[in-house]
Amino acid sequence: MAPEIASIGENAGQIWRYLSENGKASPSELAKALKTNVVSVHRAIGWLAREDKLSILRVKGVEHISLNAGV
Repeated sequence: MAPEIASIGENAGQIWRYLSENGKASPSELAKALKTNVVSVHRAIGWLAREDKLSILRVKGVEHISLNAGV
């Protein structure tokens, strides 16, 4: 696996753990908590969304990411 793809998977794992422990968060909150940039967070969100592990809710223009129930 290419290093860039591997880092997306690693970030996806970190996001999953963060949401599991802390509940919903915005992409910018995730980037700050995980000490990475928003682009990397969005790539990892895409990975998790493709696996149907996330819910994305937009409130007043801000996306809130959370784990799907039962994940």
